[in-house]
Parts: sequence; C-alpha cells; structure tokens
Amino acid sequence: MAWQNIPMTALDLAFVLFDYAAVAVFGATGALAAARRKHDIITFAFFAAVTGVGGGTLRDLLIDAPVFWVARPGYLLVCLAAAVAVWLLGRRAWRMNLLLWLDAVGMAAYCVVGAAKALSLGVHPVSAAVMGVLTACFGGVIRDVLANEPSVLLRREIYVTAALLGAGVFVALASFGVDRLLASSAGMVVAFAVRGGALKFGWSLPGFPGTPD
Repeated sequence: MAWQNIPMTALDLAFVLFDYAAVAVFGATGALAAARRKHDIITFAFFAAVTGVGGGTLRDLLIDAPVFWVARPGYLLVCLAAAVAVWLLGRRAWRMNLLLWLDAVGMAAYCVVGAAKALSLGVHPVSAAVMGVLTACFGGVIRDVLANEPSVLLRREIYVTAALLGAGVFVALASFGVDRLLASSAGMVVAFAVRGGALKFGWSLPGFPGTPD
C-alpha cells in the first residue's frame, strides 16, 4: 500500500501514537458501556470499534480524506484488544467512574489529533478546530445511543467545550508557528484539565434561563 512507503518524521510518529492511544481509550469506553448492559463479547467488540473509530470516520468523510482505518486495520485490532481487556476485568464497582475518566483522556487526545489531521490537509484553522471537536465527540455519541445512555452532549458537565478549548489551543499555537508536538501537548492538557474539572467539581456552563411565567 502507498501509505507504507511514506517516510515518517518523529512528529508524524508522535501523532500516530496519540491516534492509536485515543482509539484504544475510546474503544475501552465503548466496551465498558456494553459491560453495563451485560452484552456478549461480540457486542463488546462492536461497541469498542464504533466508539473508537466513529469520530475519526466522520472527520475523514467531511474533509474528503481516505477513512483512516480502512487501509490500517490495526486501529480495529486495537479496539478489539480494548474490548477483550474490559471483558477480562469482569465486574467491577468502579466501572462507570473509569468510563468517565477514560472518556476524558480519549477526548483530550482525539480533539487534538482530529484538528492536526485537518490542518495537515490544508483545512482552514477554524474548520480544523471544529473537526477536532467532531473527532472527539462523535464516537461517544454513537456509544451512548447504542447503549441507550444519556448522550455526552446532553449532560450538564462541560464536555464539548473542553474539546473545543483543546482543539482551539492546539490550532492557535500551531498557526503561530509553535512546535506541533508542544502545541498538541498543550491542547491535550487544556482539554483534559477542563473536562477533569467538570467531572470532579461539576463545572458547567449557564443554561438558558427559559421564558418567565
């Protein structure tokens, strides 16, 4: 395949590792959602796959890029490994808490990876940040729909905002010429810190006040 003959820089390798890590973490959250519903191992794998690659698939379709996992099935194997790992853990009381924190880690990595890929293909910085948000959030939306759970987008705690801040920080720094690896690290830290604060302290944005009676 053509992609196998393209030499990788250290920065390219770092983003590939971030990408695989994010897919693995999101895959684990999909499997954990299946565990909450006591599904079988095949459903575990299915939940892990659609959660792990769902956001990146939407991103690639929107920016007219080859869908990343089609030529690189290693991403699907990573999702399968995550599903098996969750299956082997068995019943654990802390499973839901783990799902939330793993989801925060995956979101932080994926919002930057998605924005970085869009930038590398010449997408406008503003649109690239939006691609980062979609990459980070869409897999979780699919997972919650399949598991019949309240969507991450409908929870009061900050989620999309954290992804937007992380992607925005990365895109802004990269656009000003900051080293991409440093910019990506800053974006991930910001996204995870904001989402972590939401989980720990219940941070949320003000809701619409509604119509007075």
